[in-house]
Amino acid sequence: MADAAETIKPTVETVTKAVKASGEQFKAQSEKVQAAGTQALKEGLEKSTAAFGELSAQSKQNLEALTASATAAQKGAEALSAQALSYGKTSWETGVAAAQTIAKARSVQELIELQTSYTKSAMETYMAEMTKMTETLTASVKDSFQPINARVTASVEKFQAAR
Repeated sequence: MADAAETIKPTVETVTKAVKASGEQFKAQSEKVQAAGTQALKEGLEKSTAAFGELSAQSKQNLEALTASATAAQKGAEALSAQALSYGKTSWETGVAAAQTIAKARSVQELIELQTSYTKSAMETYMAEMTKMTETLTASVKDSFQPINARVTASVEKFQAAR
C-alpha cells in the first residue's frame, strides 16, 4: 500500500497544481471581464450624461429662441397698433376738416370738387398707410421667425454632422 500511496501522491500533486493554475487563470479572466464591464458601464454612463447635458442645452436654446420670437412679435404688434392709432387720428382730423370745408361750399359744383378732392386724398392716404402697415407686418413676421429659423438651422446642421 505504501507503493500505491507513493504512486498516487505525485498524481494528486500534479492535479492539485493544475487545478490551482486553472483557478488562477479563471480568477484572472474573471477580473479582466469585470474590469471591461465596469469600463463599458462607466463609458455608457458618461455618454448618457453628456447626451442629457446636450439635450438640456438644446432645450434652453430653443426656449430662448421662442422667447425672442414672441418678443419680436409683440414689438411688431405694438408698432402696427401705433400706426393704426395714428392713421385713425389723422383720418378723423382730416375728415372733420374736409366736412367743415365742404360745408362752406357756395355752389354744387364747388361741393362736388371739394368732395372729389377729399375722396382722392383720403384714398391715396389710405393706400399709403396700408402699404406702410404691410411693410411693418412683413418685417415683424420676418423678425419673429428669425430666432426659430436659426434654431432649426442649427439643429439640422447638428443632425447632419452626427450622421
